[in-house]
Amino acid sequence: MSELLSYNTEYLKSKNGYWTAREICQQPRIWREAANQIEEIRPRIDAWLTPLLKRNDLRIILTGAGTSAYVGQAIAPHLSQKTGRLFEAISTTDIVGNAKQYLLKDIPTLLISYGRSGNSPESVAALDLANQMLTNCYHLVITCNPEGKLALSAKNKGNVFSVLMPEGTLDQSFAMTSSFTSMLVSTLAIFSPQPEQLENAAQWAEVFLENGVEALKTQALQPTKRLVFLGAGGLQGIAREAALKVLELTSGQILSYCESPLGFRHGPKSLMNADTEVLLLCSSDTYTKSYDQDLVNELQRDNQALTITCLNNNFFGQTAELSDVWASLPYILYCQILAFFKSMQAHISPDNPCPSGEVNRVVQGVTIYPLN
Repeated sequence: MSELLSYNTEYLKSKNGYWTAREICQQPRIWREAANQIEEIRPRIDAWLTPLLKRNDLRIILTGAGTSAYVGQAIAPHLSQKTGRLFEAISTTDIVGNAKQYLLKDIPTLLISYGRSGNSPESVAALDLANQMLTNCYHLVITCNPEGKLALSAKNKGNVFSVLMPEGTLDQSFAMTSSFTSMLVSTLAIFSPQPEQLENAAQWAEVFLENGVEALKTQALQPTKRLVFLGAGGLQGIAREAALKVLELTSGQILSYCESPLGFRHGPKSLMNADTEVLLLCSSDTYTKSYDQDLVNELQRDNQALTITCLNNNFFGQTAELSDVWASLPYILYCQILAFFKSMQAHISPDNPCPSGEVNRVVQGVTIYPLN
């Protein structure tokens, strides 16, 4: 009898949690497939990108809405460091609401757009606004849906290149899981491939899925009312995505928050009480580690938190460390599973945690206004 995340698959189907569990568990395989797909199209994508990247005045924006926006936030610092070019993460919701502040007419711009469905109103509008406002605009579309508006925007257009994620990443569940990480891996594979790091990240995740799930299921039984995710640099983008997963999958029953370890002292630490769990996404950078550990020591002295969990190589039973951007893959998988267990234990359906429709899988009810 098959199981996913320690639950029988038939039971998961009866509780409307099958797709979320399946899409979380498939991720290590999907990461490898996503990187392999980029290698298969490498000649075409390099032929399109290389002339753009030769421009010293090219601006590069990573954009998306909600979880798709957090792809850019999680990898922009790493890509800037590795390539020596500035990658900016600006959400489509910011661009659409304040286009004149974010889109600069005379600066050539590469807009990298993320979208699971590719049909979110702001995602399509941001692409249109960029074409309207910018003198020289290019689009790299990274999406999971070949029939979505973002993917279709690339047809017969020289300034648009579309990259489709592996089959199965157009998540059936409400919350984005494998779609998020596949788009993240694909972008890294395009601009800063590190096959050994990717393989190690996938192996960390596989070992945890095999050996760590039951302990996390027990950990998730804690009577938590607040969950705080902390991460420095690009890991703050992962912390933001982790906080959203908890909020979404528990239908807001558990309040979640994200910050950097240093930023947490500047006011947000006021939320700490005996009902608060803290989860630190630890950096492998020697310098950054000092600040991570200082905050852990302080929280332990305060003795207010329900629990404090530090995700690092030791937690995952590994001797070698991963660079932060690659460690973010097993980190977010852990956080997704935590959110899934919190949802199941609260008797909320993970595949559709908001059946009344106030929040939807693809955002609805957004009016896009013309910009004159």
